Formats: sequence, structure tokens, C-alpha cells
Amino acid sequence: MVFIVKVPMINGFGKTKGCERAGNAILESLKEIHSNEQGNVIDSSLLDLEEIHLDNNNLELSNKLIYENSLKIFETKPRVVFLGGDHSISYSTTKALLDNCISENKHPCLIVFDSHADCMTPMKEPTHEEWLRKLIEEGFPKENVLIVGLRNVCKDEIKFLKENKIKTLSIANLTEDLQEMCDTIMEFSNGKELYVSIDIDVIDPVFAPATGYPEVGGLSSRQFLYLVQRIKKIKTLRAVDLVEINEKKDEKNGNITVKLGAKILAELL
Repeated sequence: MVFIVKVPMINGFGKTKGCERAGNAILESLKEIHSNEQGNVIDSSLLDLEEIHLDNNNLELSNKLIYENSLKIFETKPRVVFLGGDHSISYSTTKALLDNCISENKHPCLIVFDSHADCMTPMKEPTHEEWLRKLIEEGFPKENVLIVGLRNVCKDEIKFLKENKIKTLSIANLTEDLQEMCDTIMEFSNGKELYVSIDIDVIDPVFAPATGYPEVGGLSSRQFLYLVQRIKKIKTLRAVDLVEINEKKDEKNGNITVKLGAKILAELL
């Protein structure tokens, strides 16, 4: 069974206020999904579920709690889904996977679905804009990082990605041949302990409008669900996080973004 963990942390200069409520909203929406597309029955009452209780006014303590809880989860659970929160949660969760892999002599792998690189110059407590750069600078093997779906990257980030030879697949790469690119993604993770981080803004705002930095020209929800269904089959998949869904902004859109989040979660179960 997939272990589900709510991580209601936000550290996005106030721009991600509302994302801390996404976990509860997604799980509530999941109650309306009776089965996933593989025909597996979804019973919300039977979920293996936990929440990391955080104080968003104390970011240092929140990062510590996320890291410690995640490390314990990686030691005891075969597969986990983290429900954010904004993308700053991924710094501590992926750091926990890295340390777990080091202790077990395994190789970690990180695939990030995002329209942004999140590689700005990091702050002490990394926000959703620079968590990935801080993670790489602190020792996550850069040759095992792949960013998928980029379509708006800052000049400094482009320089950092080039200097560190971080592999990327642009949105154009993906849409030219989705099936082939999915094969590439699966090949990249072969033999490694895989963590997949999903920023909902990789999907076009037509399908997922309730996020802090919507970028036009993204994947359709159908295209992304295909990717999720393929990734789920990877035997070494250890963790997935789903972040940047702003429940507060979704009310005027008929909660379509939250419903998509619940659909993604259902396909992972």
C-alpha cells in the first residue's frame, strides 16, 4: 500500500499562501473517485495516512521535522506520496532520501516535473524558488537529476544548469513524442532509487489554474496522467510529491486543480 503524508509547509514569500490547505482538499476530493483508470477501487477510509504537523512561522523547525519524519518513512515504507504544501517541502524530503540511500549504499535519482527550474541563489531556509539548487549544492548527485517540462527559466538559472550539466527535457521535447520521452525518463531512473517531484504548474493553467506561477503552454491533464501511469510502473519508485496546488485560489474555478490533484493521487494508488 502507498503511504500518504500531508506536508502543509509553505515558504514562498506569501505568494503560496493557500497551498498549506491542499493536502486536506485533495483527500476530500479523492472521496469522489471510486476507482482509478487501472480499475483499482479507491476507498478513502482505508488509506495509510499521516500528517507532519508544522508551524509555518518557524521554517527552521519545519524543515527539521519534515527531514526527520521523511527519513523515518524511507527506512520503513516502500513507497510514499507527499502532499504539499509548496515546492519548498521537496528540499527536506529529497535530502532524507539522499541520506537514506547513502546509508544503504544505493543511488538516489530525482525527476522534477516543473515549468520553472527552482535554481535561484538559495536562502538559508530554501523557498520554492531555489530548493533544488540548494539540494544539489549540498550533495545530491547532479548527474542523477532530471528536470522535465521547463518553459520559463531565469538567466542565472540557465547558467547554473549549464555549469552543473543538469539534464533537462523541455516542454517541446515532451510534446514532440510523449511516449518516447517517457521511455527516456524511465531509462534515466533505471537501477536508482527514484523520487518524483510534481509541481502542478507543469500542467497548462487551462487544466490547473490554481497555482502561484501559472505558465501557459503546458501539458494537458491527459498527457500528464499518461506520464504518471507510466512512472507508477517503475519498480524502484520510492516517493512522489505533489505541490503548489493553491486550494484558496481554486474555489472560483470549480476546484478543478484540486480535482486534478486527487486524480493524480488516485493513479498512484
